[in-house]
Amino acid sequence: MAEPASWMDPLPTPVPPRTWRYVQRRATSMVHGGRILIVDDHPVVRRGLRTMLEGESWVSDVFEAATTAEALTSAVTNRVQVIAMDVSLPDGDGVDATQRIMQSCPDVKVLMLTMANDEEIVARALRAGARGYVLKDTDPDAVIDALRTVAQGGVVLGPGIGPSVLTALHRGPVELPAPFNQLTSRERDILGRLALGDTNARIARHFGLSEKTVRNQLSAIFAKLGVADRVQAALLARDVGLGT
Repeated sequence: MAEPASWMDPLPTPVPPRTWRYVQRRATSMVHGGRILIVDDHPVVRRGLRTMLEGESWVSDVFEAATTAEALTSAVTNRVQVIAMDVSLPDGDGVDATQRIMQSCPDVKVLMLTMANDEEIVARALRAGARGYVLKDTDPDAVIDALRTVAQGGVVLGPGIGPSVLTALHRGPVELPAPFNQLTSRERDILGRLALGDTNARIARHFGLSEKTVRNQLSAIFAKLGVADRVQAALLARDVGLGT
């Protein structure tokens, strides 16, 4: 059973009261010599978080990656222990990257740090092996606390992530027929919003993506489905229950 955040044992730097909406499991051990990887395509985010982490006594090394490919290489090469992972990356989906990294580095702890506040994405991230999910507009000190918590074995959902995500998590992944089963998880999410009638701009805002990324993702979706435009894609998506 989940325990309220107010029941948590104090951490080395106590988590502010009610900082976390939901804490699934308490931190179980102290961390020393932590090797942290920051995965984000925005240099200012990476540098800002790096500066904060380098001032933490429990952190020994901080590495950076801007793409899923760089993240996988760095995670293996540098034997990182904790990863701060964005969802939206230029060459793919941070959730899919998390799953691939966990296959190669099963002991690594991943905290999703993103602007995408969507319960299905949160559920996918947790199913992929992430230990926590925190939005980028969270207080910076709370983000550091979240990284420390997952490093110690805890699991956290930050402010703004509602308990309804547990319902989405328990629903499990949906199996779709061909050619939809060729789509990545992110492509399914985007196609679902397209089927609801969202514009590229609305899809971009919903998932915290750029419109260029959405256009590129839609082009890949159309190619996989063998359709010419968004109307055909939306009709096919509704036929299999996406966007309903």
